[in-house]
Order: sequence, then C-alpha cells, then structure tokens
Amino acid sequence: MSETRILTLVGSLRAGSINRRLAEAAAQTAPADVAITIYEGLGELPFYDEDLDVPGAVPAQAEALRAAVAEADALLLVTPEYNGTLPAVLKNAIDWASRPYGAGAIKGKPVAVVSASISPRAAAWAHGDAVKSVGVAGGIVVESATAQFATIGERFGQTHPARDAEALSQLGATVHELVAAAKGARISA
Repeated sequence: MSETRILTLVGSLRAGSINRRLAEAAAQTAPADVAITIYEGLGELPFYDEDLDVPGAVPAQAEALRAAVAEADALLLVTPEYNGTLPAVLKNAIDWASRPYGAGAIKGKPVAVVSASISPRAAAWAHGDAVKSVGVAGGIVVESATAQFATIGERFGQTHPARDAEALSQLGATVHELVAAAKGARISA
C-alpha cells in the first residue's frame, strides 16, 4: 500500500513553541508507512482576501499551501488558544484551503485537531473553533483523532513532549485514528 501523507499545520509561529514541539512529537509516533510533514510558511501567508483569490492574482504562498493540502491524505492541526479562540494564522490557513468555495483543497480531507494551552482548559475553545471552522470549510473532522493538553507550561516547560510517555501515547492514538480515516477515505474514493 502507498505511503499515507499527513500535513501538519501549527497555529503558533514561535520557533520554540510547545505546540510546535507537540507536532514534532506526533510526527515521531507515525508508523513506517506514514509521512508527517510540518508545514512551514504560515506566517508569510497573506490574510485571505477575495480580491486576491482570482486567476493570476493568487499569492504564491496561498498556492503553495493549497498544493500541500491537496497532496496530503489528511491534515493534523495543532492549535494553542489565543484570547479564547484559535490563532489567526491557523484560521487564515483554513480559509485559503477552503477556496474556491465548495472545491477547496480541504474538502473531504480527514482532519484531526490537537490543542494545547497553559490553562487547565486545554485550549477547549480553540479546539472547538478549529473543529467548527474545518467542518464549515468542508474538511471531515475525525472526532476520535483528538488530543488536548492542559497546563503545558508546567508539563512541557523543561521536557520535550517526545520524552513524555503519556503525551506520546495520546499523540500516537491521534495519529493512528487519523491514518485509519485517511486510508478509509482513499479506499472509498
């Protein structure tokens, strides 16, 4: 069977962010026949603007994101919570991937959401908003492929999530469920 490709979009742009480290740890849990890539460049993506989304005017960064999403078998979103919701950079990526309306690269794509926050709520609002946005955009949220991490400053402040057995177990289960959904989607296509 061919390799399953998962594209990871991280909502935090900070190089040392714990959310990015969670994405890196998730990639380490992938089986041998699964490639997980963390997308670089969300910070360079211009805000979605319909005036830019016309033939000949679509920014190269948006075209690159759309192509990467289209080539992936599934998406893994890793989101912190900023002011009670998902970061603008992640919402913007979903917006670009959802267009053209009804036929965007995200349409019909299995998507898992991992959320993490310094609060005890584990970025629950950001998680919910990401699920809602992906669903409206046409992605298929894999409800069983989820992980939420609370008080990450304390938990992962000194230790990479890749060295936390419980975190690896949760991330591995998320990746496993997402891969199963991607393979199922491929079979039914």
